[in-house]
Amino acid sequence: MTQQVRTATAADQQAVMDALTLAFAADPVFRYWWPAASDYMQWGPRFALAMGERAFDSGAATMTLEGSAAALWLPPGVEPDPARLQALEMPGTEEQDAIATELRAEMDRFHPRAPHWYLWMIGVDPGVQGRGHGSALLAHTLALCDARGETAYLESSSTRNVPLYERFGFEAIGVIEVRDVPPIVPMIRPAR
Repeated sequence: MTQQVRTATAADQQAVMDALTLAFAADPVFRYWWPAASDYMQWGPRFALAMGERAFDSGAATMTLEGSAAALWLPPGVEPDPARLQALEMPGTEEQDAIATELRAEMDRFHPRAPHWYLWMIGVDPGVQGRGHGSALLAHTLALCDARGETAYLESSSTRNVPLYERFGFEAIGVIEVRDVPPIVPMIRPAR
């Protein structure tokens, strides 16, 4: 069954975040930072939205029509709002702060410098996974990238998702490994 995709507006923000919160509930990297369910439910969605909120403002947030899957893209020239991230004031130890700093530095090392579409998050409610929702979301925005001749980039926080991204033309460009954080696979899809 082909899933239909539409642009998500600010009015859809809660539905998008609900789908992504469910989708990332077992994500290795998200749960590394918030292993307790209550901590994940409190901080995971806040962090995800702070990083990806500008996707809504730039018309680059997408969702399936029934709202069970969503993606937050940051188009060329759009970055997360540093003030919004700073305002989170997430709890953590000095050790966790040091790991986060190392991880950001390693992620920055792979992040393209040239203009690109950055797929911050894509996720499908686990109750409907395996039905083409993620593929439909990817195809939707990648068609736009292709029409504009623009590059796309993502970091896969779950190695099991790498084959899906490869089917859509993404290529792994390394592995981000910092201390005991689960590995992250940076992937690029050159402009077509």
